[in-house]
Formats: sequence, C-alpha cells, structure tokens
Amino acid sequence: MYKCSLLLLLLAAAVVVVVVVVVVVVVVVVVVVVVVVVVGLVVVLVAGTVMAVAVVVVVVVVVVVVVVVVVVVVVVVVVVVVVVVEVLVVIVVVVEVVVATTAAVVL
Repeated sequence: MYKCSLLLLLLAAAVVVVVVVVVVVVVVVVVVVVVVVVVGLVVVLVAGTVMAVAVVVVVVVVVVVVVVVVVVVVVVVVVVVVVVVEVLVVIVVVVEVVVATTAAVVL
C-alpha cells in the first residue's frame, strides 16, 4: 500500500507540473497574440500602411520565435519531469527491496 500511494503521489505531482506548464504556455501565447494585434492596430493608425506592414512583419517574426522557444521549454520541462518521476520510482522500488530483504534476513 505504501509503495502504491507514493507512486500515485509522484504521478500526481508530475501531472500537476505538466498542467501548470501547459497553462503558462497558453497564457503566454494569448498575451503575445493580443500584443501583436494591439501593436499592429496602433501602427496602422499612427504610421501608415508601409510602416505598418514592416512593423507587423517584424512582430510576427518575434511571435514565431517566442512560440518556438516556449514550445522547446515545455518539451524540456515535460521530459525532465518524466525522468525525475522515473528516477524516483526506481529509488522507491530499490528502497522497498532493500527493506524487504533486510526484514527477511532479520526475521
């Protein structure tokens, strides 16, 4: 029972971390899209068509770079969480084997 509950706790922690990372990524992407739209509208209103196109192109490139970086960070975080959970599971199993072996030898 102890092993099962600890493994479930580790799995729940991993799921929480992944969900938090996904929520942060969604929020960042939404904020970036809103900023792009607002900047595009302001530039169109203030600077005229040619300048607006140039600024919008630059902003779109920046948005693409930010989204790629965020996706890479999410993938790295998910991989790290999975590896840490796997290592913790191995540690738990090894400790339980050692405890069971020690108990068998003592008894």
